[in-house]
Amino acid sequence: MKRRVDRSGIVLIAGAVIAGALILALALPAARAQTPGFALEPVANGFTRPLYLTHAGDGSGRLFVVEQGGAIWVLQDGQRLEAPFLDVSDRISPEALGTGYTERGLLGLAFHPDYAENGVFFIDYTDRNGSSVIARYTVSAEDPDRADPASEQQLLVVEQPYANHNGGHLAFGPDGYLYVAMGDGGSGGDPQNNAQNLGTLLGAILRLDVSAEDGYAIPDDNPFASTDNARPEIWAWGLRNPWRFSFDRETGDLYIADVGQNEWEEVNFQPADSPGGENYGWRPYEGSQIYSGEQPASEPVMPIAEYSHSGTGGCSITGGYVYRGEAIPALAGTYFYGDWCSGTIWSARQADGGAWDVQAALESGLSISSFGEDEAGELYVIDYDSGEISRFIPAG
Repeated sequence: MKRRVDRSGIVLIAGAVIAGALILALALPAARAQTPGFALEPVANGFTRPLYLTHAGDGSGRLFVVEQGGAIWVLQDGQRLEAPFLDVSDRISPEALGTGYTERGLLGLAFHPDYAENGVFFIDYTDRNGSSVIARYTVSAEDPDRADPASEQQLLVVEQPYANHNGGHLAFGPDGYLYVAMGDGGSGGDPQNNAQNLGTLLGAILRLDVSAEDGYAIPDDNPFASTDNARPEIWAWGLRNPWRFSFDRETGDLYIADVGQNEWEEVNFQPADSPGGENYGWRPYEGSQIYSGEQPASEPVMPIAEYSHSGTGGCSITGGYVYRGEAIPALAGTYFYGDWCSGTIWSARQADGGAWDVQAALESGLSISSFGEDEAGELYVIDYDSGEISRFIPAG
């Protein structure tokens, strides 16, 4: 989550990585500032500081909307149900219940791949002590539109040294494991150098086996499962505040949007056949640019796309999804992401030769807190300020 700044014009930098080296840095011309083929259509509103939207994968067609203040709402056929699916406002950081800016609260939601059979889902929230909590819940036995609030099992509690950079996103990978985004612990400039420290869970993407009824296990093939003085939960590291990541539902490739410090926002890419362990460079690097000048703990992988705050009006990246729906066939295989401050939506697509084509696709005018994907692969975008949810539709 991110602060609003003044808006301006667009300058875009794209990059491609082979063997950890940045091989392309291209300032895209202004003539490419709009990508034809899609528009946004409002489909629901009335939410208070919404942060995420997802589906349960159960064939119901329902959408689930996460509010920062602790409520998860069901959208059925475009209508919000009267009672929330779950309300954990009594568990989360008090400041998330107010109206001022905070990066704490209810931040993530992921439904188990077998949710239709087991009714299990997971949330990520900051508790009253400011710690990050990953918790398991089950749906109510009496009502499929209500969770059982007494079913909480806390899998993981991570102390946060500062109030910002909590990460918070959850998603199941194609391998059936739960992936968890953890920010670097906050403040500014990663003062504890957490992102380059394998001994902490901060500044990393975690990979957990949550198939058991209690707790979690470490997958045997996690990259640091047998590394001394390293947390075995870590899948990828060197991240500042990964605000939304996603798996391409067709290829299994992983896209990670990482919020920058002062100037550079970035998209990182991990191919589906990766064994994990990538170091994405923070804090020695902000994007592909030198930040601290320190030697990274291992060879960093540079981003596939980045953009500067200067001249863009941008301030903080919001990760999205690769489009795999049927409504707009021309967008198939294109990754979309946006900026919290400028409202710009970008597209990124990899050419056969490996280079990434990145374009400023749409000036939405929204405070983009998240994108969402329904069960059919259609995409949505969330406006934090107005509480409105819009859907990608073909351009008229």
